[in-house]
Amino acid sequence: MLTLLVRALVVLGIVILGLMAYVRLAPTDVARWHQIAAVASAGDVMATGGFMAVRQITADAVQVLAAIDTIARATRRTRVIAGSVAEGMITYQTRSLLWGFPDHTTVAMQGDLLVIHARLTFGQSDMGVNRARVLDWLDQLGPLTATP
Repeated sequence: MLTLLVRALVVLGIVILGLMAYVRLAPTDVARWHQIAAVASAGDVMATGGFMAVRQITADAVQVLAAIDTIARATRRTRVIAGSVAEGMITYQTRSLLWGFPDHTTVAMQGDLLVIHARLTFGQSDMGVNRARVLDWLDQLGPLTATP
């Protein structure tokens, strides 16, 4: 009986390690994540596993995008996977601390609107982390945007 329990725990441990490895090592489909929908007005949109914030900017578009890029790059476990300030759109990947789950956040300028769309890669629920990260970035951005 004890041997069966030990074997079951070993198998469970191997499965968990395999899932952790897959989450951390799965390739990123840049074309899938480096895109953003066209928007018409400022506001916030909640979606399953994601969050989009659109803000009217009150400064030069390049200045705003450069500022949000600096903020995003300073966020722990966050890296650029595509785009640049010069291109007018940047996509970041932020990984969770324990499991390394990747979330993707695309930031773009659409005229005088700053669009930030954050979404999870795996699963159904991000437990609010994407919304919290986007709102934190906007809070750090400060007066360069107007509240929706």
